[in-house]
Amino acid sequence: MFDFISFGLKDLIDIAAVVFLVFQFYRLIRGTVAVNIFVGILALFILWKVVEAFQMTLLSGILGQFMSLGVIIIVILFQQEIRRFLILIGTNNFFVRHFFSRMRRKRDVPEKIEVSEIANACFEMAKTRTGALIVFKKSMFDLKEATAGDAQNIVPTQSILESIFYKNSPLHDGAIVIENGRIVATRVILPVSRDKNLPEEYGTRHRAAIGIAEKSDAVSVVVSEERGKVSLVKGTTITVMNSAEELEKRLNEELEI
Repeated sequence: MFDFISFGLKDLIDIAAVVFLVFQFYRLIRGTVAVNIFVGILALFILWKVVEAFQMTLLSGILGQFMSLGVIIIVILFQQEIRRFLILIGTNNFFVRHFFSRMRRKRDVPEKIEVSEIANACFEMAKTRTGALIVFKKSMFDLKEATAGDAQNIVPTQSILESIFYKNSPLHDGAIVIENGRIVATRVILPVSRDKNLPEEYGTRHRAAIGIAEKSDAVSVVVSEERGKVSLVKGTTITVMNSAEELEKRLNEELEI
């Protein structure tokens, strides 16, 4: 009955590649409304392939026409998710990452970021319920995605960070951006995420951190003014840090220091 089905090593590699890409895309939209649309489209695609394998010509043709139009629908519905998916591929690809990192190092050798100073500053600010939003610029981050505030060139020490986010400081509103070991901008207004599934306790800073993560590969640290908690934001994931040491370790991993 199944003599028409042939399966070899090439098919196994093909299936494994598709599963990997689908899983990575699912990770990006997990926890959002878009996941329901994704599951529906995936179910229709699997049905189409099953019908095609059993040579049900009429139904296969109808589903095939729908899927061909579905590509346009997918691009419209998943515009932001596709953007983030392409960023993920670009930043996680070994060749791309190392080739372009070497190109950057030839042009500009970045200064080492004192992550311990940043981590200690965040937890000191958490003790005094001082709100803060720190964005670490990576390869795909573009300040055009935000409203740039004041250009700076400051080494991010603990005392500097605490001074910037002090509630009476003229620079405390908005986020700061760190690039190549320096604070390059303060009072930056980031795009706020419109994801309705975010918990209500997350305020503007958390939503701004998610917002810039939806458009880039930037990593952010948020100090909650209301709850006195320190969180690391990467993609759509917000992880509460329990100590300065834990935050320092995670930042070292994310920034590849």
